[in-house]
Amino acid sequence: MSSPDSEGVSPRGGDQATAGHLLRLVADHKVAVTIAVVLTIIGSGLGLVQPLLAREAIESAGRSELATGLLLGLAALFIGQALIDATGHFLLERTGEGIVLGLRRRLTSRLLRLRMSVYDEHRLGDLISRAGTDTTMLRNVVAQSFVDLATGLLTAVGAMALMLWIDPVLFGLVALTVVVAAVVVSSLLKGLRAASERAQHSVGAMAADLERALGGVRTVRASRAEDRESARIDERATSAYTAGVRTAKLASLMSPAVELAVQGSLLLVLLVGGMRVAGGDASLGDLVAFLLYATLLVVPLSGVFEAVGTLYKGLGALQRVREALALPVEDDGIAPARRPVAAASGNGASGACALELQDVWFGYRKQPVLRGVSFTVPARSHVALVGRSGAGKSTIFTLIERFYDPEHGSILLEGHHAEKLGRQECRNRIALVDQNAPVLHGTLRDNLVYAAPHASDAEVEGVVDLMNLREVVDRLPEGLASQVGERGGSLSGGERQRIAIARALLTRPSLLLLDEPTSNLDAINEASLGRAVDRARQHCALLVIAHRLSTVRRADQIVLLEGGEVAATGSHDELLDSSPLYYELANAQLLAETSESDQSNGHLWGRPSASATRA
Repeated sequence: MSSPDSEGVSPRGGDQATAGHLLRLVADHKVAVTIAVVLTIIGSGLGLVQPLLAREAIESAGRSELATGLLLGLAALFIGQALIDATGHFLLERTGEGIVLGLRRRLTSRLLRLRMSVYDEHRLGDLISRAGTDTTMLRNVVAQSFVDLATGLLTAVGAMALMLWIDPVLFGLVALTVVVAAVVVSSLLKGLRAASERAQHSVGAMAADLERALGGVRTVRASRAEDRESARIDERATSAYTAGVRTAKLASLMSPAVELAVQGSLLLVLLVGGMRVAGGDASLGDLVAFLLYATLLVVPLSGVFEAVGTLYKGLGALQRVREALALPVEDDGIAPARRPVAAASGNGASGACALELQDVWFGYRKQPVLRGVSFTVPARSHVALVGRSGAGKSTIFTLIERFYDPEHGSILLEGHHAEKLGRQECRNRIALVDQNAPVLHGTLRDNLVYAAPHASDAEVEGVVDLMNLREVVDRLPEGLASQVGERGGSLSGGERQRIAIARALLTRPSLLLLDEPTSNLDAINEASLGRAVDRARQHCALLVIAHRLSTVRRADQIVLLEGGEVAATGSHDELLDSSPLYYELANAQLLAETSESDQSNGHLWGRPSASATRA
């Protein structure tokens, strides 16, 4: 697991995010932040000089003297302060955007590399929300709260020093009101953070439910489940609303405290200061200067209080971001003290065995799935995995692709232990066609070259012809440059299946994994795919999860799984004779796939049926 980095996000999500973590977010932007802070100090200094010039101008007017120079100086200071503050604000805003960009890049990179078990335990919509909504909240904290805090605190310190110098009595009254407001605000901050964090979690859950519904929108519509899904999402939205209302309630309780600091301080200064001027204890110029400094104090302080509230909201968002960055990622999986083996040539295994499983054991959450599985896939052979649902066929594929690692036993690719090769090298040698045959948003060509981005036009045209996709290319308005829609919505299930297989073949793997490749194909395309598979095996070995008769009978060898164990191996005819379980599966699951001509001749799975024998 990675260590804390320069952006200040700890890899451990157990401890709570603090203001220190927020400050460490700016570590990579310290030059820009330093310049912005210096500009802020200069701007605050110019602002602090203005009341003194105003006092001198008033006292000069009382002596009937023309204070043109003082007035011009005030105007210059005002314009200079505005320009300097604008530059400082821009630098901090840009810093906020840069920090968020860095976080989003890190989150995106990490979320794409999480261990497969993490995806099983977390909802995708919530993880996506952390890269979007939560980082946006952090941008507001960095770009706005830091500005208000830096400007407000620096201005307040200077203003308090000058107020204390001008009139200690009036300063004591102002300080009293500010302290009361600060006590009230600090008592509300903890609840504000908790409510904000609950709101962010609820928004993430709502995004996850929406992603769930939209991802299966055809099933939702066909099941007439729009109202149920809307109610589920509405429940999440209501939870976010409730947490948001509590956040607003706490924030609204802070507002009177801030108003007390602002209005109460100014009112006290006017009343007590006016009395002191009337009694001759202070001059009118002193009162005006003190009032200006009081304004410079209480107005920035109100911004400071609000900024602290926003800061605590941001801590909730930062906590969620840190938790996401702490999720374990997939390492290269190379065994300690072992060097990776050189990459395969990419044109098929030259050895006698493309794949070998040796006594492989594996389970999910302490539930055993595979129990001592051993079998081989010779180079350029066609091996089928068959068995009941839950027998472990798909789990074997996930282990070969190294989405998970075996608990015991070994997996060898072309004679090399997979743990010596590392995950990326294993996947360089293997191509996987998932049963769902995912097609990504983009053009048809984008999908074909997704795993081989540098494939030539000739190679692309070759797999188009190999997988009988020419009709699809000709039908689409822009051919290979046509958009296929979200998740391949403009294509049929069979077309998506053939595209996925073509994408895999374009990588020239030494081992091709096919998960029920003919499940979405009609008879014509199934026959075409069968011929393409026969041609593909001239270049690579095939391991196929199969249920349909045509797929099973094409295999050189069949591995029958039952309860996570290899129950039998052999050819189709050998297993029909030697394995009662295989024959049972043939009758129970594959009878419907028997060709009409076989049935009419009284044949099942290529052997005479009982009725045919009796005849």
